[in-house]
Amino acid sequence: MTTQPVGTNGPVVSRIGFGCMGLGGDWTDAPLSARAVDQAREVVEAALQAGFTLFDHADIYTRGKAEETFGELLKQQPGLRQSMVIQSKCGIRFADTPEPGAPGRYDFSYDYIIQAVNASLRRLGTDYLDILLLHRPDPLCEPEEVARAIEQLHSQGKVLHFGVSNHNWAQIQLLESTLTRPLVVNQIEMSLAHYGFVEAGVSLNQFSPRYPQGLEGTLEYCRRRGIQLQAWSPLAQGYLTGRPLDDQHAHLAQVAELVGRYAQQHGVAEEAIALAWLLRHPGAIVPIIGTTNIARINACAQADQVRLSREEWYHLYTAARGAVMP
Repeated sequence: MTTQPVGTNGPVVSRIGFGCMGLGGDWTDAPLSARAVDQAREVVEAALQAGFTLFDHADIYTRGKAEETFGELLKQQPGLRQSMVIQSKCGIRFADTPEPGAPGRYDFSYDYIIQAVNASLRRLGTDYLDILLLHRPDPLCEPEEVARAIEQLHSQGKVLHFGVSNHNWAQIQLLESTLTRPLVVNQIEMSLAHYGFVEAGVSLNQFSPRYPQGLEGTLEYCRRRGIQLQAWSPLAQGYLTGRPLDDQHAHLAQVAELVGRYAQQHGVAEEAIALAWLLRHPGAIVPIIGTTNIARINACAQADQVRLSREEWYHLYTAARGAVMP
């Protein structure tokens, strides 16, 4: 698989990343099972064989069991660590933790960031994270606290690079005002079903119900600053590639039909076309797929072989927005 650097000084990663949210079993407090570890081993080996080198975690995925599962794999095969870039996230706290009655919340405090990273490293069984992302913007964020945590984690060798997830350009700029190290990633939802990152530039100065509030300038800011754009849910939960459309997603029928037609024309799976639409964008977007289906992992990897024409890209986009270009 083709590779590309993360930001201007980050590691080199696969053009498509592998999301680990599905590893570890369920989202209960039940302990990690041997079956979950066996499944993860098969899935991770398939991803590596398909060329994936970027593995995306978060401390909350399956309540920590996704990281724990990965740690078991690294314990069994220590050499794997050198062949992958491990990225994780922190900042989301579940309700009723650490005590009953606590609300679900976001937490970018110095103490919590340090605590969360140390816990992730223990579960993963590794000395360092290649990349740490702040998961969702914390309204109570004090940038100076974030900067202090980042500086400490980097100086201790626990985190090599830092980024954010679900942040707009102004939130990134606020964090950058106190940081001495660059942010190298912004991971946001992007797909043919969630196309606001494109629409923000197209619908400008239009009376358009499609105009995505909050995304104005984010894509351009990240490109100008050398911040890698990563796409979570790039396949729109399968609604673009064969999952039955319910009433809520009925508008995607035309998009799904077009994805299928282009898949036949290019001789690839439908997943490859949906991802190729993101890869065609000059912003060097890295889609993060999330599946434990080995056949689907291989189908997604085919996207690296496809370059959509400008006309194909716009056909898909106009189908997604449900209207011709303004």
